[in-house]
Formats: sequence, structure tokens, C-alpha cells
Amino acid sequence: MIRAGWMTLAALGLAACDSGGVPPPGQEQLRAGTPHVADDEVVLRGQGLVAGPEAFYFAAGRSEVEAALQPILGEPVEISENAECGTGTMQFTEYTGGFIVNFQRGNLVGWNTSDKFGATRVVGEVQIGTPRAEAQNADGFFAIEDSTLGDEFALGNAMGGFFEDDEVVMLYAGAQCFSR
Repeated sequence: MIRAGWMTLAALGLAACDSGGVPPPGQEQLRAGTPHVADDEVVLRGQGLVAGPEAFYFAAGRSEVEAALQPILGEPVEISENAECGTGTMQFTEYTGGFIVNFQRGNLVGWNTSDKFGATRVVGEVQIGTPRAEAQNADGFFAIEDSTLGDEFALGNAMGGFFEDDEVVMLYAGAQCFSR
């Protein structure tokens, strides 16, 4: 009887060690609390992006991110590299419409978008084309005074963007290769 009890406890202990299908670092399946994303949609977040059914945090592998984006956005229009970024050499994959994904050492490190055609959307109330007055009332809005890049703002500590002609023209998150 005692032996059967120990066997049961051992089996329960081993079951508790199961990873439960935990995805590799930087990639996770959508969970409760993540906005619904259609299979043909890309949603940009302050910590990464969601491409259809797959979510990628910064640090996800480049090949996995690009493989998830390709069926939704098509082939990239440009792949480039800049060795003079402040954080080191950065690679960029640009898609039609002005959506750019940033990589360093094979990992997702950031994104920026000027896509006003709807291939991507950003989590939150501020989107490309949002009027300045609306953006300034968004949670976490903070104007970046004296930016050398133009009329720049932050949305909390995870995203930022730029105004031109009193509307949002670019949004970004993560590492960027902006020359300040």
C-alpha cells in the first residue's frame, strides 16, 4: 500500500515537470488576453508582433518570424543591413506598405511601420493616420521634446512614433537604427 502511494506521488511529480507544450524562447501561441488576430493579419505590439496564429516576442528567431509573415504579407520588397547602428550591425526586412522588421544576430529586435494601407495594425488606439489631438490623449502619451529626428512621441515605455502634418506617420517598438 505504501509502495503504491509512493508510485502515485512519483507519477504526479513527473507529470508536473511536463513543459505543457511551451514554445521555444521568443515564440508563443496566442493566449487569453491577447487580442484576436485573424490568420491573415499582422498585429504589432510593444514587445514584438503577432502573425496570424503565432506570437513573437523580441528575441525570436529571424527565420521563424519571416516564415510566419510571408504567407500574410508576401515576399519582402527589400532586405538590407546597416553596420553603423548604435547598437551594432542591424538587418532589416521590409514589406510592401512600409512595414520593416529589425534583426540583430539572427533575432527579432524591433519593428517600425508607416503602413497606412492596412497590412498591419498596432495594438492600442494610436494607428498610422491618427490625428495628433487623439494621439495626445492616448494612455501613456509623452512628447519627446528636442528630438533630433522630428516631431517624436512615446506611448508608454514600449512604443514610439512620429507626427507629420498633425497626424501619426510612423510607429515603432524595440531597437531601431535611428541616427540621433
